[in-house]
Amino acid sequence: MVAQLRTVKTVETPYLPEVPMSQKKQSAAELTKIYEQMLLIRRFEERAGQLYGMGLIGGFCHLYIGQEAVIVGLQKYIQSQDTVITGYRDHGHMLACGMDPKGVMAELTGRHAGYSKGKGGSMHMFSREKNFFGGHGIVGSQVSLGTGMAFGHKYKGDNGVCLTFMGDGGINQGQVYESFNMAALWKLPVVYVVEDNGYAMGTSVARGSASGEFHKRGEPYGIPGRVVDGMDIFAVQEAAKWAMDYVRKGNGPALLHFKTYRYRGHSMSDPANYRTKEEVEKVRSEHDPIEMFRQHILLKKIVTEDAVKAVEKQVKDIVAEAAVFAQSTPEPDPSELYTDVLI
Repeated sequence: MVAQLRTVKTVETPYLPEVPMSQKKQSAAELTKIYEQMLLIRRFEERAGQLYGMGLIGGFCHLYIGQEAVIVGLQKYIQSQDTVITGYRDHGHMLACGMDPKGVMAELTGRHAGYSKGKGGSMHMFSREKNFFGGHGIVGSQVSLGTGMAFGHKYKGDNGVCLTFMGDGGINQGQVYESFNMAALWKLPVVYVVEDNGYAMGTSVARGSASGEFHKRGEPYGIPGRVVDGMDIFAVQEAAKWAMDYVRKGNGPALLHFKTYRYRGHSMSDPANYRTKEEVEKVRSEHDPIEMFRQHILLKKIVTEDAVKAVEKQVKDIVAEAAVFAQSTPEPDPSELYTDVLI
């Protein structure tokens, strides 16, 4: 698994030209913002893990630690009319979409100030303002919904694209391929994104998939795909540009397969005994997306050490404020049991 992460390249398909893996020129301000976004997700998730351990977050809680480069890299090419939908490892997606960390943390702790009024929890919160449509607890269910949202973009003619995320477990679900067929047939503006962290819920790709070349799963439908190192923010950005440009021009769907890695278990209740501590530590020490990026901007003297430290302090303060807010705001009124219920 570790060797794959360190050697993965963009794989060619017969449909599209090569995607360059080199860094696009970006300003110091843009690169600083990237560092801030990835670090915010990391520190927010670490604090969420602490609150869960204290019994302040109930139910399931799936942390995004290690996968930060995927959503932050894709976010660069999202336009205001685009929509995002994902599975239940979703906190990072919310923060990258610009949702308020206080509202997200309040939802995790079941407070009325949360994005779903404290009734959705970790797996089910939304923001129409930020065009983020969940957070879905049923594996693969969001793929069909995202395909329908893409149909909505095409119907309205708003030039929007739906980014539809799934994991290496979700892509084996049957409804995914029904969605692929429909999206290709109607040339829907959807980018299917596979966040392959190697283990689904706890079974390695090698044991759970006849083929781990997920970028090829769309080929029978004429959907082009790429496999990319999801731990490299610049590689993610290049792949995102290709996919979003391709889809936005009316060519139909595209498929991105990101090789990434999660440092924690599948959920907070998962001891992750299916892999060794040495494996996790090797990825963390040699291929961590945030540390690699930090070293890049410092060694290239793009951003100063003082600027990096200022970002780190700012993120620490934001997360601390979110945690305090989430513990001090009231729980939902009992009357909320009868609101937002469709019969």
